[in-house]
Order: sequence, then structure tokens, then C-alpha cells
Amino acid sequence: MGKIAFIFSGQGAQYPGMGKDLYENFEVSKEIFEKAKIALGFDVTKLCFEGPQEELNKTENTQPTILTMSIAALRALESKGIHADVTAGLSLGEYSALVCSGVFKFEDAVKLVKKRGRFMQDAVPVGIGAMAAILGLEAEKIKEACEKASEIGIVEGANFNCPGQIVIAGEVKAVERAAAICKELGAKRAMMLPVSAPFHTSMLAPAGEKLAEELKDIELLEMNIPVITNVTGEYIEDIGQVKEILKTQLKSSVMWEHTIRNMIRDGVDTFVEIGPGKTLCGFVKKIDKNLKIVNVEDLASLENAVTIINS
Repeated sequence: MGKIAFIFSGQGAQYPGMGKDLYENFEVSKEIFEKAKIALGFDVTKLCFEGPQEELNKTENTQPTILTMSIAALRALESKGIHADVTAGLSLGEYSALVCSGVFKFEDAVKLVKKRGRFMQDAVPVGIGAMAAILGLEAEKIKEACEKASEIGIVEGANFNCPGQIVIAGEVKAVERAAAICKELGAKRAMMLPVSAPFHTSMLAPAGEKLAEELKDIELLEMNIPVITNVTGEYIEDIGQVKEILKTQLKSSVMWEHTIRNMIRDGVDTFVEIGPGKTLCGFVKKIDKNLKIVNVEDLASLENAVTIINS
């Protein structure tokens, strides 16, 4: 029997209506939304279900709403008797993975990511930073492009998602220059992304410092499911490392492809993306299409996932 990995969505896939039918059909999911409402002091349910989209897109709202919806979906899946052998999440999703594994209490995590979103937004004023997705170019050439463009400003590799998709980030002019160099080096596409800050670069270091202060008061519990971190793409060996990892995570590259390859190496043949959208399913397929890959974000996808996992 192969192993099951639960992988959790990052920012970008939020939409009004997310989590609504899980809330209406699963008491365990409803409980999570209620806990979030109490912890955050505002009606997160209304924001998830009704939007508007521009409110959901504000980083300090995006992060707690995606975390809440993801854990609500997780609890619905677990209520069907399906559990993970290993877990990880993309960027923000790492917090959902830490809740899934038992390291964080949900209430602590949801308050923490709201602050994380604000710190990330405050670290770099809007209009200063940018991110771009580079498609169809190997990592070495992208690093070369970033090095050349860094003469005019900061630009770094931010997300190593899957073969042929790497995201770079930094100061606007430097990112635009690096993207142009990537095209010259043979990239199929280089697209500027609609985000408001250069996530996962050294420019986010001040946000990491503020986050570290908040983390001091958070109680870490026992890890019941192994977690692979974005920072290295390797297992977290000791919960004592978690706070330092989360501080570092804001300014370091997301090693997603490495994370997935380590899971496959260790016998995972079923990947369940939990949370809004199917972005991670797409990444996993590009790494190895001979796997069971499903997502859980609503009642229909949950029922489909349970059928496939049990088949």
C-alpha cells in the first residue's frame, strides 16, 4: 500500500464561496469556521462565502481565510477516515500542514497568519516589488539571469515549483530585466504576476523579524505526522526548529519540487491537495504523472477524492 500526502494550497487561489458547502454539510468544518471567527474577532465566514474578491485578495485577509477553509476541508476529509502519512504546504500552506500534523493549534495559526500577511505587506511598499513566473527554462539559466539583472536591483529565485516553472521576485526593474534575459536564454514565457509584494526574497527579512517576535508566544505541540518544509524541501527533524524555519521561510525560496520528489522517494503515490484551487495538483503532475492526484475544496471534489483514494 502506497502512502498518502496531504499538500496545502498557498496564496492566489482564493475565491468568494470557498468552503461554503463544507460548512453546510460537515459539523467538523463548521466548527473550524466558528473557531476562526472567535480567534480573529471578525466574520471570516462572511468573507470566505461572500467576498468581495478585492477584500479576499488583501494579503492579511487572504492568509487567514485560506488557512480556515483548508483546515475545514481537512477535517471533512478526516471525517471520512482518510489520513496523511506525510504533509507539506506551499508557502502559506505550510501553516496548514503544521496544523494538520498537530504542531500548531488552529486558533494560534489563524491569528498568526493574519499578522504574517500584514507584516509581508508592510515590509515592501506597494509598487516597489514584483514577481514573475518563468516557464520552460532550467533553474541554472534562471539563476544566471537573476545574477545579471541584480546589477540594477534585487532579484532572486522565489519558488522552485516543478520542472519548467520557477518564480522570480525582487525589485520591479530588476525582475523585469531578469524576465527579459530569461526570454533571451530560451524561456517559453516570462509573465509578471498580479501580487503586491516580492514574497520569498531577502526583501521580506523585516517581516521575518516581526513574525519571530509573534512566534515567541506560540506553544508548539507534538508532531503526529511528518512535515516537509519549504525552506529546504526536507523533513522537519525536531519541532524546536519550527519557529526559526517559519521566520526564514519568508525570505527564502520555496523548494516545492524538492519537497514532492522526497515524498515520492519515500513511497507516496497519492497526493491530496487541500484548500482552494488545483495549482499544486498541476505541479505534482509535472513532476510525475503516474500518481493518484486529487484535490479537496468542496463537496463534489471531496466525494471524488474519497472514491479515488479508496479504489
